[in-house]
Amino acid sequence: MSVNKKPNHNKKVYLETYGCTMNQADSDIIRGIISKRHEISDLDEADIVVINSCGVIEFTERKILKRIEELKRDKKVVVAGCLPRIAARKVREVADFVIGTNVYDIQRAVESALNNESFFLARKPEVDKSEFSPVKCRLRESVIAIVSISEGCLGKCTFCATKYARGRLRSFRLENVLREIENAVKEGFKEIQLTAQDTGVYGMDRFDYRLPELLDRISEVDGDFRVRVGMMNPGSAVKIIDALIKSFESEKIYKFLHVPVQSGDDRILSDMQRDHTVDDFIELVSEFRRNFRDAVISTDIIVGFPSEDEEAFWRSYELVEEIEPEIVNITKYSPRNCTPSSRLKDMPDWIKKERSRKLTALCRKIYLKRNRKFLRSVQKVLVTRNGKNGTLLSRTEAYRPVILDSGQMGEFYTVKIEEVTDTYLKGESI
Repeated sequence: MSVNKKPNHNKKVYLETYGCTMNQADSDIIRGIISKRHEISDLDEADIVVINSCGVIEFTERKILKRIEELKRDKKVVVAGCLPRIAARKVREVADFVIGTNVYDIQRAVESALNNESFFLARKPEVDKSEFSPVKCRLRESVIAIVSISEGCLGKCTFCATKYARGRLRSFRLENVLREIENAVKEGFKEIQLTAQDTGVYGMDRFDYRLPELLDRISEVDGDFRVRVGMMNPGSAVKIIDALIKSFESEKIYKFLHVPVQSGDDRILSDMQRDHTVDDFIELVSEFRRNFRDAVISTDIIVGFPSEDEEAFWRSYELVEEIEPEIVNITKYSPRNCTPSSRLKDMPDWIKKERSRKLTALCRKIYLKRNRKFLRSVQKVLVTRNGKNGTLLSRTEAYRPVILDSGQMGEFYTVKIEEVTDTYLKGESI
């Protein structure tokens, strides 16, 4: 496919991002590449719109496809991200300029769009993004920098389509990750969010070091900043739990653990081809809380998996009731055409909605109960972004959200918690 070799300079490009922190990190790279030749602008002024898409559930897919059709009425639209590999046929039907998760194809796609030459290159990701040391253009709306440590995974989950978009695990070199973090800290970013499809398997594909070694090296980086470690599967985390806890002792690491259990029933976990048991998850959470009393535990639950009967659902409910996680991301099962579980008979949506409603009600009670323990307590917080109605969002050492009425972005404060809700704490500076 030919592309006009004479680039179209000084065009305006708007970027819209959906999905996980990995997509947000990819958007930083996209902005960096595009800004070498063009101007990043708002939607109204843009000649080109780039949509960095997500395809994790059907609802998101429909939303993005509808958005593409809407924008195409008066804009040229380039589609990037996971959706072109998860739903290639549907994307082809609505988009003329397409790449996948290989963000280094973005300039070719933009130039093709400007030259009215159709472009579809949703190839499987094969590059180590950290090797490129790309120019990144991070949004300055907060003091948060997202850093990818790997792409792809080692899992075989029967419900997951993301692995088709992101491929097998490719861990990024420790030195390159460290260099990016050092640069981000020098630029004034105070919260580093490490992201991957599964941070717990970092290094297992080609290196003799693992996530704890990476965290230890990050803790040695000069500067006053905090690190949020992204999602890791219980099966990978439990294998490195002792070293992981040792690394989390660093003042620079938030005492925050995101470990998606997905179900409280071992039969369902087997049907999902998860690499852990319910007991593995309980052991992991118990050990983490034993070492870090005020730790925040985040987990994910899928309700309505095709083989989930009432008994299996109530086991998930009882697990949440027992563990009392600080965060539970509840997802109604959504069959993805390219996955093994999509061949199973799906259950009616009303059952999924009812189970989601029951679990959500339980979680809200748990959240309020756990937050009430912090009323009148004194916490050290880091202000990370603007909140609603002129407030500021800050984070405790365990990553609990604390709303402040005043303060400075990127600064640490000692605050007293004067109010609690089921979703956040409200603090006043001491």
